[in-house]
Amino acid sequence: MQAPIAFYREQGTGPGVVCLHSNASSSSQWRGLMELLAPSFRVIAADSYGAGKSPAWPVGRTLVLRDEVDLLEPAFAAAGDPFVLVGHSYGAGIALRAAVTQPQRVRALALYEPTLFALVDAQRPPPNDADGIKAAVARAGEALDRGDEDAAARHFIDFWMGEGAWAATPEARKPPIAAAVRNVRGWAHALVNEPTPLAHLAELDIPVLLMTGSRSPASGPAPARLLRGALRRCEWVAFDGLGHMGPITHPEPVNGAIAAFLARL
Repeated sequence: MQAPIAFYREQGTGPGVVCLHSNASSSSQWRGLMELLAPSFRVIAADSYGAGKSPAWPVGRTLVLRDEVDLLEPAFAAAGDPFVLVGHSYGAGIALRAAVTQPQRVRALALYEPTLFALVDAQRPPPNDADGIKAAVARAGEALDRGDEDAAARHFIDFWMGEGAWAATPEARKPPIAAAVRNVRGWAHALVNEPTPLAHLAELDIPVLLMTGSRSPASGPAPARLLRGALRRCEWVAFDGLGHMGPITHPEPVNGAIAAFLARL
């Protein structure tokens, strides 16, 4: 049986940059960044399992980040070695997993609030800053069990973007987001049970840009704070007034910081 292959879009020429999106999103979230970087880089934005035009998550299998890395292999190959990985939230978690498993291929990382909640639990057992997202996932999962996808999406989106965010989402955009949130328990399993410890991430000897937003719920920046203290070559940017979904809600400052970071490599 042929291995599943991720869909990816590409633009520009030059050194490779691969962009990985957040949960309940798709590669389209990086269109602005692709246009910004295309004059100097070959920019590839890929869809993870169950997102955009990539395959749905196989029935009966538990999602893990290594599976996402394997799915993205064609995108990595198209970028050419070594490439830069840009990631947001879940995509940033995938990027870190890829960098640890294939360090010779990754030139640098630019990450906005990677959601490797396993790092938080390993540092301090619950109760801790990961409790908020775990509770939101539990509420979303209960809604899915009732067959209420709208409520599941509301629990998930409102946690990250603030109460009322789902209600304010344009109706045309809701169906693909609600469909993606069906995988919420799989996302949580992958992030809470990721087996890569902080000590292994600390061995990465590449430049890393870590970005956070001041308005994120506590769960958002918690893994990044741990990574900041552990990574060898880490640059930190904290955006005042931005939340966890900053790369989508306020792409200009985030994309600008990424472009400036790449220009310094």
